[in-house]
Amino acid sequence: MDMDRLIREQARLTILKALADQIDETLNSDLLGHELRRFAIRRPREWVHEELRWLREIGAVTLTPAGSVLVASLTEKGQRHLDREIAIEGIQRPRRPGG
Repeated sequence: MDMDRLIREQARLTILKALADQIDETLNSDLLGHELRRFAIRRPREWVHEELRWLREIGAVTLTPAGSVLVASLTEKGQRHLDREIAIEGIQRPRRPGG
């Protein structure tokens, strides 16, 4: 597996987890970019937007444009992936609880 694919799959999981950690399960793309940098995934805003659009296409998030950022909200499908009830191809699998 190539490094770009691994980074994308990990970034997508990181985005879903960051959304799930919020009371309203919502964050904007700038804040998600900061969260990705915590995990040494340093990419420009447009890259983050591309990943968010991909997540929207497969139904894991919804997106709302707000000025120059995108506001992402976790969907039930995205939460089901985090809960390990389903596996979404292209997103890293979360670790088992306690694992």
